[in-house]
Amino acid sequence: MAAFGSVFMPEMALTTFDGNGWSATEIVDADAISLHPGAHVLHYASTCFEGLKAFRHDDGSINIFRMDANIARMIQSSRLLSLPEPSAQQLEEMIISIVKRFAADVPEPPGSMYIRPTHIGTEPAIGKAANPSLTSMLYVLLSPVGDYFSGGIRPLRLLLEQNGSRCAAHMGMIKSGGNYASALQPILTARKAVNADQVLFCPDGDVQETGAANFLLIDGNEIITKALDSTFLHGITRNSILTLARDMGMTVSERNLSVDELLERASKPHSEAALSGTAAVLTPVGTLIEDGKEYQVGSGEQGPTTEKLRAALNAVQWGKTPDTHDWLTRV
Repeated sequence: MAAFGSVFMPEMALTTFDGNGWSATEIVDADAISLHPGAHVLHYASTCFEGLKAFRHDDGSINIFRMDANIARMIQSSRLLSLPEPSAQQLEEMIISIVKRFAADVPEPPGSMYIRPTHIGTEPAIGKAANPSLTSMLYVLLSPVGDYFSGGIRPLRLLLEQNGSRCAAHMGMIKSGGNYASALQPILTARKAVNADQVLFCPDGDVQETGAANFLLIDGNEIITKALDSTFLHGITRNSILTLARDMGMTVSERNLSVDELLERASKPHSEAALSGTAAVLTPVGTLIEDGKEYQVGSGEQGPTTEKLRAALNAVQWGKTPDTHDWLTRV
């Protein structure tokens, strides 16, 4: 089976900004783009992207999950990177049109169609290290994906890193490729050194996020996660999980969480921890590694609350339960 996100639909939606305005949307071959080797994105990382999914329901309809939130975040990322601001209406039309075009290829649950809007600075100007790109390209790529847990759910091992951050603090809330690149070396080092799956960045003892997902601690009926600020990504899956947790009567505490408190709470028999993100929704964490010592989270396996929350979100995405928060856009 192909690796998650490595198969693409043959066409994508595309528009360009010429310094004055956005072009009409085109449907082009997915491998059709051409960039000057001096393009701003290739030298100064003027790029942001989004990740969202379309799901097939039992009635055959195709439904995109939380498209409005992803569009809003992409506009915010573009603004913070000083890229030309996309039109929310045009981006929505691009997403819907390309998903409709390949509606027949949307897999049945637990599979989905992964949607990847991408915005890059295209101006050929290597002298603009301290200036934004005046031109850009925005495209929407599709990738049909299967069950993220096809090999079975395995609780993750996280290395706690207190001496470094995932990215520069003022860049954290931007969904930019450079943030993922800056986290890659620490992740690879942690895999080799302690067989960790991911690094949980906790600069100066402040528990933030991993290289590619938000972190949640579950202590009985309470979910604890860092309050939103500019230092980490404002995950849409995170927001969805917290909303469903409140619907279930759980206490949601968005606040600072220290490494000491995390390790103390995680050691309780009923505690759970999880990572939230578009691809895996909610992935259990079984082990925390700090200063050469391993700490088991609760039972060390997936806990019932993690399973319940993931199932609740999947039920909305798959059309198995009412969409009370208007998260789905039917195409």
